[in-house]
Amino acid sequence: MRERLRATAGMIMRLLLALLLIGLSVVAAPAAELPALTGRVVDNASLIDAATEAALVARLEAFEKKSSDQIVVATIPSLGGEAIEPYANRLFRAWGLGQAGENNGILLLVARDDRKMRIEVGYGLEGTLTDLHAKLIIENTMVPAFRAGDFSGGISRAVDDIVMVLEGNAAELEARAKRNQDVGFNSEDLFVTLFVILWVVLFFGGFAMALLAPVFGRKIGPGRYRWLGMDISYSGSGTSSGGGWSSGSSSSSWSSGSSGGGFSGGGGSSGGGGSSGSW
Repeated sequence: MRERLRATAGMIMRLLLALLLIGLSVVAAPAAELPALTGRVVDNASLIDAATEAALVARLEAFEKKSSDQIVVATIPSLGGEAIEPYANRLFRAWGLGQAGENNGILLLVARDDRKMRIEVGYGLEGTLTDLHAKLIIENTMVPAFRAGDFSGGISRAVDDIVMVLEGNAAELEARAKRNQDVGFNSEDLFVTLFVILWVVLFFGGFAMALLAPVFGRKIGPGRYRWLGMDISYSGSGTSSGGGWSSGSSSSSWSSGSSGGGFSGGGGSSGGGGSSGSW
């Protein structure tokens, strides 16, 4: 008995040691390398065509001169196993987007191979471009375009939406989202609706058969009724029918870095405001 306990304790200790080593390796794993800030559009994943990139750069430059808010678009091939939220926050801070005193920067990040995107918002703009607004832009503008293969268009229209909100027209974004919801269900809504309908039919259908058969059916024997083409029997163990139906109990059971081209971040910071999505 003692030998068995000793062997069990040794196995548990080895398991705990293995888990500890795994945890230490995860903690010690180097963070993914960050790209250099080379302009207002850093398309390292080659998702944006040349014409769209040129238009985006001009649009973002003009908006920054007008408002002082700094928007940068970045695409990367991969997150290197890191979650997009901490990666985007690290990149935002490394690039120092926005002005140091205003923290008015925004990062639109797309990770191609991970099929994820994020809008990271600086402290100073969290009250204007809220998490909800960022989520609406991702879900209603970027995701549909990306799923259709239109990366350039999805990114360009997302920038338009961000600028629209920052210019004080968030109501239009919210109204558009409501119109999209009113058009119809998405696939997830349809699945949930069908599941609920099926559950209701099975659950209440059982009660209906048990309660209505004696009322509307024809009695064909002790505790037996014919109704709707089925022979339904009542016994202590439940209700059964000759038509293949039975009822019983059931359970149901989203510092600036190196730069080039005369462009750099101003030193702003982000606290993780924004939203993430995938396609």
